[in-house]
Amino acid sequence: MKYILFLFLLLQVSCAKHSIKDYKSETPKLDLQKFFSGDLYALGIVQDRSGKVIQRFKVDMNGSWKKNVGTLDEQFDYSDGTKSERIWTLTKKENQEFEGEAADVEGTAYGKVSGNAFFFEYVLNLPVDGTVYEVKFDDWMYLLDNNTLMARTYMTKWGFAVGEVTIVMMKR
Repeated sequence: MKYILFLFLLLQVSCAKHSIKDYKSETPKLDLQKFFSGDLYALGIVQDRSGKVIQRFKVDMNGSWKKNVGTLDEQFDYSDGTKSERIWTLTKKENQEFEGEAADVEGTAYGKVSGNAFFFEYVLNLPVDGTVYEVKFDDWMYLLDNNTLMARTYMTKWGFAVGEVTIVMMKR
């Protein structure tokens, strides 16, 4: 019985998620409105659940803000020749919290900034081979310096990992 309890506790600890609060003292401090203003350029990869890179992409972005409401226009260019666009409307709330909407996002995205990090979660309508799937995205973004933001995105469907995205965004 003692070993079963130990295994259960080990499983609970290994499944614990980190929190956005873990980054509150990290620097440089991320000012989301400042970083996502003007022209940005990004490079990224998409990996399947085994870790295999299944897509490479670049993104031209432009962000602008009017008080607490921002628009982030993202133009994607994929290695297979396809292109796509996502236009985010971001709204800054209290306590460094943000809400976001985009045409291919189901409902409202929610996020929070703490220190050098931003956690953003949403459900994306993701087209794959002619079918559209609702996939949960957990974006973890980290400001590396004043001009560079790195993001890791964990994609899940019904609670199961289906892939990851890694992207580096740079101010122009």
